[in-house]
Amino acid sequence: MKHWLYLAVLTCLTHTVYAKYEPDSVYLFSYATAKNNHHNGLHFAWSRDQQQWYPIGNEWGYLKSDYGRWGAEKRMFAPYLISGPDGNWHCVWGLNDKEHVFAHAASPDLIHWKRQSYPVMQAGSNVLQPVSWYDATQQQYHIIYTTSEGKYYQTTTKDFSSYSPAIEVPASAYRHHTIYVNLPSGKTNGQLHRVSWKVADQLIRTYEGKLYKMEQYSESTARDSIRFAGISNLKANITIQAEQAKPISDLLFGVFFEDINYAADGGLYAELIQNRDFEYTLSDKEGRDKQWTHTHSWQLQGTQSTVTIDTTAPLHRNNRHYAVLDTKEPGAILSNTGFDGIAVSKGDKYQFSLFCKGKGKLLVRLVGQDHTVLAQTTLSLTPPDWRQYKATLTAGSTTPNAHLELLPLTKGGLDLDMISLFPAKTFRNRQNGLRPDLAQTIADIHPRFIRFPGGCVAHGDGLGNMYRWKNTLGPLETRTPQRNLWGYHQSAGLGYFEYFQYCEDIGAAPLPVVPAGVPCQNSGVGGGGQQGGIPMADMDDYVQEVLDLVEYANGDVNTTWGKKRAAAGHPAPFHLKYIGIGNEDLITDVFEERFTMIYKAMQTRHPEITVIGTVGPFYEGTDYEEGWALAGKLKVPMVDEHYYETSGWFINNQDFYDKYDRSRSKVYLGEYAAHLPGAKVNLETALAEAIYLTGVERNGDIVSMTSYAPLLAKEGHTQWNPDLIYFNNTDIKLTTGYQVQKLFGNNAGDEYLPNTLSLSANQEALNKRIAVSVVRDSKTKDVIIKLVNISPFSIPSAIALGALNITGTTGVMTVLQGDPSAKDATPVSTDINVSSTFNTELPAYSFSIIRIKTK
Repeated sequence: MKHWLYLAVLTCLTHTVYAKYEPDSVYLFSYATAKNNHHNGLHFAWSRDQQQWYPIGNEWGYLKSDYGRWGAEKRMFAPYLISGPDGNWHCVWGLNDKEHVFAHAASPDLIHWKRQSYPVMQAGSNVLQPVSWYDATQQQYHIIYTTSEGKYYQTTTKDFSSYSPAIEVPASAYRHHTIYVNLPSGKTNGQLHRVSWKVADQLIRTYEGKLYKMEQYSESTARDSIRFAGISNLKANITIQAEQAKPISDLLFGVFFEDINYAADGGLYAELIQNRDFEYTLSDKEGRDKQWTHTHSWQLQGTQSTVTIDTTAPLHRNNRHYAVLDTKEPGAILSNTGFDGIAVSKGDKYQFSLFCKGKGKLLVRLVGQDHTVLAQTTLSLTPPDWRQYKATLTAGSTTPNAHLELLPLTKGGLDLDMISLFPAKTFRNRQNGLRPDLAQTIADIHPRFIRFPGGCVAHGDGLGNMYRWKNTLGPLETRTPQRNLWGYHQSAGLGYFEYFQYCEDIGAAPLPVVPAGVPCQNSGVGGGGQQGGIPMADMDDYVQEVLDLVEYANGDVNTTWGKKRAAAGHPAPFHLKYIGIGNEDLITDVFEERFTMIYKAMQTRHPEITVIGTVGPFYEGTDYEEGWALAGKLKVPMVDEHYYETSGWFINNQDFYDKYDRSRSKVYLGEYAAHLPGAKVNLETALAEAIYLTGVERNGDIVSMTSYAPLLAKEGHTQWNPDLIYFNNTDIKLTTGYQVQKLFGNNAGDEYLPNTLSLSANQEALNKRIAVSVVRDSKTKDVIIKLVNISPFSIPSAIALGALNITGTTGVMTVLQGDPSAKDATPVSTDINVSSTFNTELPAYSFSIIRIKTK
């Protein structure tokens, strides 16, 4: 505390000195460096005399490139900055040495940058080192770039939106004002500008503010013994003002399922055979895994048989590859080990099936790691066409590492495809269903909705990889598998019908997310980033695809898509009320044009559906600001916010939604998670999420939905950490974050009861570590008091219920507590005595819930 008081005083004194001695104007130098592989963005330095230079913010990046994939792209080469007559600064820069694009962004103050654009130039082999200037006579901007061959090309624009065709120009036309400056870090090239001191001062203050926030958000419990030294005998008084109750969303807590970390195939989807359709391909992993081929997970043992992959006469055009097992003499074994082994339980039944074209006999068996045969059956195969064969295998013992074996008992060739092994016990015994323990673990959260199928998976890596919901319907052999942009394969076995069915089974509202006509902002296929949207000539068809989804979910059985739903076994509608359009998209002109087209069609055809827009992947920045501006312009009813931040961020931003304008769009907090350095999670991060969610409940009139992300992660196959639920083939490992989600999900309300909290020690550092939220369930009349204590003190607390009329003298108190570093804390419930005013104890580092029945 003293440290920050000193900084505040020093800052005030510094700016007082500046105010007294500051110059009217200074030189401002704009530049970038090759550090961090050109990822650090646009920097500034200032000088009075062009001799002594002062870098602003230790090379802080005031503008960073958003083009292409994280890591490989999003780089800035040779930024060229000018001041335009429209009152904006305009920056153009190179992106890479391969593509025919450059980047542009504009800003009124060099701090708040508007949406980026990536105009495509047809002339030249690539686009390098673009420079620009304003031609006052023609009232247009000139942009000239060079190429790898040393040629020069020029394009013009009046608005940085539409451009003239680029034409070749002589090298002498390459006008620029790039200079070299000796900075403390070395000689650097960039552009020189004469600006008022206010411009430089704002840049400095912005950086200082960022530093302050970074320090604040690094807060953790590790220094609590120092932070709270001298505090003792702490007490709390909590008073509830039930007469001031306000309605809040009854959908506040849900879950978000994305096929990341093997969450679907090998996870929630109960199929036990990996690569059952022989559709794995090198491109799933972009060639990085040479073993990831059509025969991945399959192994042939024996010398008298061969297995090859063919596409001549496939089972279905969407499932082109199949295996040809050619046997000269019986004795060979074609085996599949599933996803890290096949876990089976003694006495349980497993449904085996395959499609085969050919004649002969085939022995099918489940075999343990010790070569013990656990179950077997023999199939008689008849030609000449593709035909499905089924059998039931009953496991003779329990093992986590069984494998499937197919043994041809006769000579000849067999064409094989869609080789499947499914547990008979799925969640709710659904055909083509879900792993029951995982599905139940999610259901135990009592989510009010499920968002699916992504995330980045929804809009895919390039236009050809978008998740098209129609491709996931129908018989399994007719569905279209594809690459998962997280670096593996999607079988499409867990498709839209299965998602809708699961939502219905657990009483959760379905919330599908469809692409907004653009691919993932992290795309690297078909051009970097999202500048490559669906061609406008094809957008009418795509809009109809989105409209068809509503008909599939809600339409009468006599409609085209309602009939398909009924044919799948569900004539009743799925009662779709929400649909997300887009996910973490770059808010560009390309995005806006396509999103607007989809949104207006939905408004016209389905005004009963709440459309949820997107405002980027962060809680601030260009996409956030531009996304909110677009939502306001179109009057989008709800937007999807995402942020993954430190536990200190969540502790210090409990008032985040208190400041939101209630006349604007509602908020769906679709992805969030707290973490410590190294993406670690424990009770501390869970309590940080809990204390933040008390603020979300308080603002449940503006925040309609929330969901933690990611939901599932298979051990040994994670692309993202942290996650809510970790699992392997036999075990589920719940995080402390899961416990918090479950406690909120099972103790939600639809009315918020204002309250006051006063502590005997009034210290800011302590005040933000203790929070209260009180809600009421109007159906049960239960009042639910949530209490979060992220301090090292056990706090005696007096709770006054005010005007609430309780029905008895007993309530239930559930407490999640432990050492902040604990990873396995679980809640414990006990009965407590309650009255109009009663006392309780808030344990150190705890999340407590008191549930009381009222009249």
